[in-house]
Amino acid sequence: MPVIEDVCDGLKVYRDLTRRELSGEGLFICESLPAIEAALAGGLEPVSLLMEKRHVGGKAAKLVARLNRLPVYAPPDEVIARITGVELSRGVLAAFKRPPERDAEDVIAASKRICVLENVCDDTNMGAIFRNAAALGIDAVLLTRASCDPLSRRSIRVSMGAVFRLPFALIGDLPQYGISLLRRHGFTACALALVKDSVSIEAFHAPKPAYILGNEGEGLTRETLEACDVRAIIPMERGVDSLNVATAAAIAFYIGKNTQN
Repeated sequence: MPVIEDVCDGLKVYRDLTRRELSGEGLFICESLPAIEAALAGGLEPVSLLMEKRHVGGKAAKLVARLNRLPVYAPPDEVIARITGVELSRGVLAAFKRPPERDAEDVIAASKRICVLENVCDDTNMGAIFRNAAALGIDAVLLTRASCDPLSRRSIRVSMGAVFRLPFALIGDLPQYGISLLRRHGFTACALALVKDSVSIEAFHAPKPAYILGNEGEGLTRETLEACDVRAIIPMERGVDSLNVATAAAIAFYIGKNTQN
């Protein structure tokens, strides 16, 4: 197990993590030991580790021993901060190879309860939605290509590794292709939206529900709203007309789970 304390080419993957998108390089970054363990449990392939030197023989010792064929980069702390652009509050990073993209129809066919995200673009919301979905019985997540990356560093961290436990797939044309595909597999598409003909989410019952959630600022597109089978709202009080998308998702998933049971 080589422990490398100098700055070298292998550290390029960790450069400017607050600004870089690694999907084009076929990689993603995990931050924290629990997230790394979740990725390993999901069968994903690690490439290297980056950590503060004190963790090599400390809290990351078991991980380092387990992945003893990988390079472990442990330069001085100030060098890590300069390279990554972030403070390692959790002490350990790992680079992984991205898994192959799943086929949306295969994911749908293997599911009974699905979450569909149209242009959700905040990494924190993405991670929270995956965590909620995993906790509340959702089988898979579909995302439009304008959505943010579920395998971003922040999304992985917020999801507590749920992005590695729930299958997800990208879908191109949601209103024209995606909704029809869901219907073909017996799903009822329920748009969570503040529109006049919406019913209470408590009134939505379907053997195979697909919960459709939209962008944090704009909501769902008009085309998607028109394509869905049902439009539902979460009744609210005291003049509040909307909830954070991850919070709304959790409520819808919970109510739907209890309705089915």
